[in-house]
Amino acid sequence: MKYLFILSLASILVLSCKHDHSSKGHSHDGENAHAQDDHSGHDHSGHDHDGHDHSGHDHDGHDHSGHDHGNHDGQTATLNTLTAEEVSKGWTMLFDGKSISEWRGYKEDISSKWVIDNGTLHFDSAQKGKGGDIISKKKYGDFELSLEWKIEDCGNSGLFWNVVESEKYDRTYKSGPEMQILDNKCHPDAKIITHRAGDLYDMIESSVENVKPAMQWNHIQVRSKNAKYEFYQNGAKVVEFTMHTPEWDAMVAKSKFKDLEGFGKAKSGHLALQDHGNKVWFRNIKIREI
Repeated sequence: MKYLFILSLASILVLSCKHDHSSKGHSHDGENAHAQDDHSGHDHSGHDHDGHDHSGHDHDGHDHSGHDHGNHDGQTATLNTLTAEEVSKGWTMLFDGKSISEWRGYKEDISSKWVIDNGTLHFDSAQKGKGGDIISKKKYGDFELSLEWKIEDCGNSGLFWNVVESEKYDRTYKSGPEMQILDNKCHPDAKIITHRAGDLYDMIESSVENVKPAMQWNHIQVRSKNAKYEFYQNGAKVVEFTMHTPEWDAMVAKSKFKDLEGFGKAKSGHLALQDHGNKVWFRNIKIREI
């Protein structure tokens, strides 16, 4: 009996020393995890890591103006540079991302509102001082121009060519036709046919409306050869026409430029980027003469 009593007592002591894993001291339901692995402050409930589903993330309030997301429209991932092939074909840069040396103000010094912003040529309407359009220092006749632009919500700007710098004209639009740059979503001009992004302003509407929303990059090209013009926007040809013909003159006569004696008459001239009072950004501005 003595040995049986001792054996029973030993069994009781062994059982009392075992870990009860169902107790609150070691909960496997996450109620009391180890301190060094305590992720209780991180809520991963909204994260789907099976392919990273970010559908629950609202990016509408994010300004991605400083982000280069690479090759969205066939553009090179390296900003404001030319490939070896482009150089061999005669392309040159009109903006290198570091200086505005290829541009100047129309009939005056360049406005302080035109700034270099993270590799872009930016018209910043919030800056103090007088604004104004800028023009290329060089004049062009037959050419192919390529650039990217984006604009603030409800913004308006434009690209002009064959601009004549003369005492006769106090503004670039009084001599040079325009390819419209616009936020089609909410700028009032979007309600007017021929005033939307990609249009030959006030004369020919784009064949398709493929402009991207405000604060997203759009790629455009203008090709000029023997007075025949083609506009491309985000990969699609949207407008074509020929200047200096009876048809051109008739079209001008029906436009808001009908009383401007020198409008659309020049066969070469400066390029111009417009200050329309809204923030606008340009990059990858390149041209080749043809």
